[in-house]
Amino acid sequence: MSALIPKSLKEVDTSEEFIVETNVTIPLATAPPDAFDDPCVVKANVYRPKAEGRYPVLVTYGSSPKFFTIEFLLTNGPRFNPASYAEVNPKHKSAYSAWETPDPPFWTGNGYVVVRADERGTGQSPGFLNAISASTIHGFFDVIEWASEQVWSSGKVGLLGVSYYAMTQWFVASKRPKGLAAIVPWEGFSDYYRDVVRHGGILSNTFIKFWYDRQVASNQYGRDRKNPEWGPNSPEGVLFEAELRRNRRVPLEDVQKALYRDDGFYFADQFPLENIECPVLSVANWGGISVHLKGNVRGYVKAGSKFKYLRFITGRHDLPFYYDQEVAVQKSFLDAFLKGKDDYGWSVAGKVPPVDLCLRRGNAGVNDALAELAAFPRRMENEWPVARTEYTNFYLTEDSLVKAKPVSESSLRYQAPGGALMFYTPKFSAETEITGHPSVHISVSLNPGDASPKPQDIDLFVSLHHIDSNGNQISYTGTTGEAVPIVFGWQRVSLSKITNQSALFDKQSYKAEDVIKVVPNQVYDVHVEMWPTNVVIEKGHQLMLKVASSDTHEGGLFFHNDSGDREEARFEGWNSICVGGDRASLLRLPIIPARE
Repeated sequence: MSALIPKSLKEVDTSEEFIVETNVTIPLATAPPDAFDDPCVVKANVYRPKAEGRYPVLVTYGSSPKFFTIEFLLTNGPRFNPASYAEVNPKHKSAYSAWETPDPPFWTGNGYVVVRADERGTGQSPGFLNAISASTIHGFFDVIEWASEQVWSSGKVGLLGVSYYAMTQWFVASKRPKGLAAIVPWEGFSDYYRDVVRHGGILSNTFIKFWYDRQVASNQYGRDRKNPEWGPNSPEGVLFEAELRRNRRVPLEDVQKALYRDDGFYFADQFPLENIECPVLSVANWGGISVHLKGNVRGYVKAGSKFKYLRFITGRHDLPFYYDQEVAVQKSFLDAFLKGKDDYGWSVAGKVPPVDLCLRRGNAGVNDALAELAAFPRRMENEWPVARTEYTNFYLTEDSLVKAKPVSESSLRYQAPGGALMFYTPKFSAETEITGHPSVHISVSLNPGDASPKPQDIDLFVSLHHIDSNGNQISYTGTTGEAVPIVFGWQRVSLSKITNQSALFDKQSYKAEDVIKVVPNQVYDVHVEMWPTNVVIEKGHQLMLKVASSDTHEGGLFFHNDSGDREEARFEGWNSICVGGDRASLLRLPIIPARE
């Protein structure tokens, strides 16, 4: 890269009720593997109480700029959503609020220091920009250890943040940095391949491009921000566009090439979740069925922590983090492990049930936070998945889902790409709760019609829908406020080989050595994992399973339509599904009986 010599930019402001230190320089202890001639420092803002003393520290490290306050964006940034900001809890809106991170006035007022650092290569931190990478985690590790050693630090560090600021927590916690005392990954994936960019092996391209272009590349260090909506220029200087391009990696370009989980680009296995020892409060959103939900459940299940908790919520991605009741949970948990003040019992083995469910009962509408909070009750459980789960098979027939497997075998077909089949259960005779890990077994083949010299494949898109007694669909709130069904699942047949049959989820390896050659007219028995879910089906309601060859939803940011990955000639033809007999296709549901 073209090196820019970092300057001392530190400023101290004591005019607020807390001290604001801007652009504090934090050295990175070990040069990342892609450092080249990096200065190996990052810049952070530090917000701390005015009273002398040592305080626990909350650290965030990411690619959205630390100076990128919500108030600034609302005034100057047409790309930011003013309607979204208007709905944020006013107790957590200030001139220092930043996207998906704890608000400094609240947390300093409650005896915490907040450190908000720009990831290397972004904002005011010089260096090579390599977001969502092992280098991200190594830099985060150094910032945590630095925070634990400062004169204003008690030596205990907690991690609290949403999305990018949550997913990094899983990986850095597995490295066990000095001082790390607790993490709260709030809607954060834990496997980049499976959770974000390669759903069932199928490239999920639209979100990663939207996120990177909007929040990362626009904030690259050295960018000339002639339009003030993205903040000030890097004070050390400005780089030409060609230099900027050489100084960054573009995730979508990488994942378009990296077809398999062992391609070397995906880094999750470098940071085993089992190595996590610090207390964990994993917060998963039932509506996040295309990006974070599964990662929060996986992180909870696999973490090696003695004290670990799994909390489910609903609502849009940007709001619940700031709800009064959710902030109270955050503070209670962090106080217990960072301050030793535990009125709830988080730190007492066995006192607090580890799983806190939000039950999606009734129809609260879509993107109505108050209605969801009022309608959806909570219930505690002692384990995940719930021990009393009764896994129940519903077999596919011509257009129905039935409990009795049809004796005779037949087949149904739909055109690919674009076609779909729908299967309905009978109306439920009693209220029925579904909570856990549903799945679909499909015996499928491809008839491409005329002979084609191109390799063939089948992409399966499945979704589960809630139908009320009048035949209308009940939808739920998705990540960006869009209407979503109960849950999604995806699977590319060439990547469907089961390598861990006993696993609760992640049964497929997605490694190059496990690729299956898809031959026209040959039947393949495919396990399609649906993401964790919850819904309460009322008496007289029913479920509908949709099996499709392409995305079936209309709204949101998560689509699988990359022209290279989804080349039409590779998938076109007729997909045939076996129903009944020895190769019967089925939906497997985790049904929860009422407690006696």
